[in-house]
Amino acid sequence: MIKNTRIIGQTGLSSSILGFGCMRLPITGKTNDSVDVDLSVSMIRQAVDRGVTYVDSAYPYHSNSRTEPGMSEPILGQALRGGYREKVTLATKLPTWLVEKRSDMDKFLDLQLSRLGVSQIDFYLAHNLNSSVWDKLLSLGLRQFMDEAVKDGRIHFPGFSFHDFYPIFEKIVSSYDWAFAQIQYNYLDTEYQAGKKGLELAASKGMGLVIMEPLRGGFLVNSMPPEPREILTEARPDWSLPAWALNFIWNHPQVSVVLSGMSTPEQVDENILLAEQWHEGLFTARDDAALTKVKEYFAANIKANCTSCGYCMPCPSGVDIPKNLTFLNQYYLFDTEAAKSACRYYYSIQLTEEQRSSNCVGCKECEEKCPQSLTIPEFLAQTAQCYKSE
Repeated sequence: MIKNTRIIGQTGLSSSILGFGCMRLPITGKTNDSVDVDLSVSMIRQAVDRGVTYVDSAYPYHSNSRTEPGMSEPILGQALRGGYREKVTLATKLPTWLVEKRSDMDKFLDLQLSRLGVSQIDFYLAHNLNSSVWDKLLSLGLRQFMDEAVKDGRIHFPGFSFHDFYPIFEKIVSSYDWAFAQIQYNYLDTEYQAGKKGLELAASKGMGLVIMEPLRGGFLVNSMPPEPREILTEARPDWSLPAWALNFIWNHPQVSVVLSGMSTPEQVDENILLAEQWHEGLFTARDDAALTKVKEYFAANIKANCTSCGYCMPCPSGVDIPKNLTFLNQYYLFDTEAAKSACRYYYSIQLTEEQRSSNCVGCKECEEKCPQSLTIPEFLAQTAQCYKSE
């Protein structure tokens, strides 16, 4: 049972240091909406039964389009029946990119309340705030909407999630009395997007900090090259790769809760065990030195700073963008011909002809959606060059 908890900023609410992010629920097919409902409900309840008290979703999670509601919210709502709602702090997000007028904000919030089957959302976020939508949302009355939703009881605390650079983060933080912010943060991204500077700014204003992408979309576990893996194993033979990622973040006292997008019961078990074992002083200066060496390795070798969030999908040409960028990074990070040969083999069997990078037509629709601001067509062209024989 997780007993490690932290207060979420000045809200006064306590949360387990590990939260359940419902963005990567288990799927049974090739499409994002083919979710295994029974297994997902079981996993969420498994986590809550063992002490997870913060659960997070969003309007488009597990949809094949960012313009349509996904399966995540209804599944989470189903999991919270039978007394589970009273055991958790519930968070979900306003799809800001779909807001065209003030009434849209109320429309989406009311729809989400219905889809979740609840009368109040504890932590309601303006989703993916960035420079392209911020001024528009201000002019449409986002701050007034949040104030009214708090007053009428539909939400408890207003916040936002963020994918942009520090100057706009500072502007947003200073523009409203936010209760909390959700930012991307991991041991590779301390100077990326809001970064550590943004984390410290928000904390100085009494805001709670919810951390997303602690494993960088699984990259810090599933795609770890041999050299940095050896560095970490030598420093801490008893730590798994998820342990390195999560312990690093929990070592920041400003962090309220870390979200993990768990896709299997085994991942739930492992992450909960790490949260149970965490204690002050666990992460040392020696561990920080080991991660510095790992960061230096990745800085010298990584190509595309992709977290596999899927916001770029679907591609009009059928390209599986996240998978292609994963293969691009793997091609350069695994520095032996045997490893590259294995990459080529898996590329040939895991991607259909339509899904491969060579099918990109350069329309740049994906660039407009990418929260990391990646020049995706350029990376896809590099991927096609690396795997041109396939």
